[in-house]
Amino acid sequence: MIVFILGAFAGYFYGAFQQAQSSPATIPVQTTGEPAKTPAPATIESSATINLVAIDNSGNGVAMPLKVQKRAGYGETLININNLVFWFDTQQSIQTARSVAENITGVDASGINLVYMIDANATMVEGPSAGAALTIATIAALENKSPSTTVMITGTINPDGTIGQVGGILEKAAAAKQAGAKLFLVPEGQGTENRLQPVENCTVQDYFTYCTTRYRQITTDISSAAGITMKEVSTIADAEKYFFS
Repeated sequence: MIVFILGAFAGYFYGAFQQAQSSPATIPVQTTGEPAKTPAPATIESSATINLVAIDNSGNGVAMPLKVQKRAGYGETLININNLVFWFDTQQSIQTARSVAENITGVDASGINLVYMIDANATMVEGPSAGAALTIATIAALENKSPSTTVMITGTINPDGTIGQVGGILEKAAAAKQAGAKLFLVPEGQGTENRLQPVENCTVQDYFTYCTTRYRQITTDISSAAGITMKEVSTIADAEKYFFS
């Protein structure tokens, strides 16, 4: 009898584990406002897709689709991820993106659920650098718009709607071009990249070699280096006109 009971428990937990493994990972992030008494009508459902750019674990720029789906609900924010190393700060960026999008559009989202879906191949998406793209995609979903497929953006998102600086601009610009973008939007001041190049000067005196190293600044125009048109934007309002013109 004991063996039978233990076997039954083992079979139950194994079945539950198998079901969890086969189901997509959906993470609830935030519930905004008071729960509505009834969900919004199904006619409000829509979605918007935009390409994200990120840096993978090897330091290369990569592009991947982000889909934001609007559903009838109770003001919840959900994340559906696949094969992704997903950082906690990405969840924070999604919450900020939703808040900024609601403020810009004026949409009452208390009866709306937003689902953020990212499909990546073992790629790390850093939350801060995806913030601007997350916000644009959220605006598109809330207003039933289709963002341009030839425009991509990188930058953090701040609660006041301003866009902050990020790293890896050159690598991301190259990835944007490879993904088919014609225009790449970057934070203000990041259209060029400055780096210090060491310059060594050596002299020989009395059979000894003396070397000094100084550094010179090298400025790279990222648009020319990556072969893609770039524009600097400081706010989401600035970026919107390129995505929804």
